[in-house]
Parts: sequence; structure tokens; C-alpha cells
Amino acid sequence: MTKTRAAVVGYGNIGKAALEALLAAEDFEVAGIVRRNPSERENIPSEIPVVANISELGKVDVAILASPTRSIERQAKEILALGINTVDSFDIHGQIPALRTSLDAVAKTHNAVSIISAGWDPGSDSVVRTLLEAIAPKGITYTNFGPGRSMGHTVAVKAIEGVKDALSMTIPVGTGIHRRMVYVELLPGYELDKVAAAIKADPYFASDETHVIAVDSVDALNDVGHGVNLVRKGVSGSTHNQMFEFDMKINNPSLTGQVLVCVARAAMRQQPGCYTMIEIPVIDLLPGERDKWISHLV
Repeated sequence: MTKTRAAVVGYGNIGKAALEALLAAEDFEVAGIVRRNPSERENIPSEIPVVANISELGKVDVAILASPTRSIERQAKEILALGINTVDSFDIHGQIPALRTSLDAVAKTHNAVSIISAGWDPGSDSVVRTLLEAIAPKGITYTNFGPGRSMGHTVAVKAIEGVKDALSMTIPVGTGIHRRMVYVELLPGYELDKVAAAIKADPYFASDETHVIAVDSVDALNDVGHGVNLVRKGVSGSTHNQMFEFDMKINNPSLTGQVLVCVARAAMRQQPGCYTMIEIPVIDLLPGERDKWISHLV
């Protein structure tokens, strides 16, 4: 079996989970880890290279971008320009169409593939929403997140001036409405009111009810569990009251890492360009030959 050589760019919670998923996948070979300080190896196996730039790794087929959302576009463009495929878990929903357009041009120019927003939401949940809308074309879908730690929102808070550490919890109110409970450790000399105002003005939080609470220790509260309850009530043909529900409780980074790895596999099977998960055949997420999966799953 010819294995796909994958690099993990960024080594926070998602990067660590992506590495675990790669090591468990028989059709992948880990080309290496890219991080700002390659001397920090933590629990990375000694045989896996850790470098500061992906160009130091030799042949790489696909790069898994496990970096903060706001650095994804820059990183993806740099790596696509090397002819390396990219996958990421960019999670600002309203900015996804613009990112897709931006990366599509770069990917096609360099004969590469980029699959964006490939976490669990946006990502695998997007695929579920697409299927449910197809089988009940009229109706309403409610996506209720949590309760749980939002990684993207937490990273956004940590970037706010005056924040030493943070935890952003998503609390489902119902019918797709959410409350954000943000717990922050402040740096000395900073006032909670000013930090809270900056957090609430951030695009991650501007559309939701957000509460910011100062705490002595974020670590004492931290839990990476999360979940989603996705409900569609709609109409199939002329038949009303079709009801569908999808529910899961998960470890947030581990599921994101696994989705990134199966999407990295799918990236090797697409034509050059930029895609979201709803645009790629779901069978391409699975290893091996299609006939085996058709026999098993259909």
C-alpha cells in the first residue's frame, strides 16, 4: 500500500489529536510536525521530525492545518503554493464562502486541493444538515451546540488584550440559540469591563448572548467535552411533520482531529481547487477501495 505522507501544522489540542488519528490510520505516514518552536517535542515520538517550516520535511502530500482559525488563510496559501494539499477546521461560518473563493484560485494555480472548515461544525454536521434538507426540502433545522468548550471561541478570547487564560463555554438555549459563558483570568492591571467589551465585540461573540466572568483559575474549570443536537422538522413531497434528530456527545479536539484526517484522505482524491465537506463524496473519507464500502454500507 502506498501511504499518504501527511504533516501536522500546529501542535495544540487539535494538532495532538490529529497526530493520534494519523498514527492509527494504516494508509497514512506522518511526514512531521510543524510548530513555532521545534525544540519543544513534548510526547511526540522520537522518529517523527519536528520543524519550523514545512519545506524542511521533504515530500508532503497533504498538510493538516491545526492552527487558530485566523491564521488559516495565510498558512493555506503558503502551503498550497508549494503544491501541497491542505485541510483545515476554519470555523467562522459567515466567512467560509470568501475563504473558499480565495483558496480556490491559489489551489488551482498550483495544482493542489484545499478542503476547508473540516471539523465537526462546520464540517461533519454540515454534511448531516445537507442530507436532512435534501430529504425534507421544506422545513426548519435547529443546530444546538453544547453544553461544552468551544475551541475556536476560547482561542479568540485568549487573543484579547489583558487575558491571561480563558475558557468559552457554549450553552444551548434551544431552537439554535446559544449563550456564551466566558471565564477569564485577567493579567494584572486590566479591568474586567473593558476586556468584556472587547470580547463581546469580536465576530465570534457578536451575535450571541455573552457573559464574561473573571475567575482565579481557568484550569480548574477546563473540560474539552462538547456536543450537538441537530433537529429538522419538515416536509417530504407533500407530507408534513417529518422529524429527524442527530445527537452526539464528544471530546472536541479528538473528533476534530479525526475529521481532519479522513478529509485529508479525501483531499488526495479530488481535482485541484477548494472545497467544503458538503462538496466531496462521503465515500472518499474512507480508506481503501470503493467497492468494499459499497458492499458494506449500502
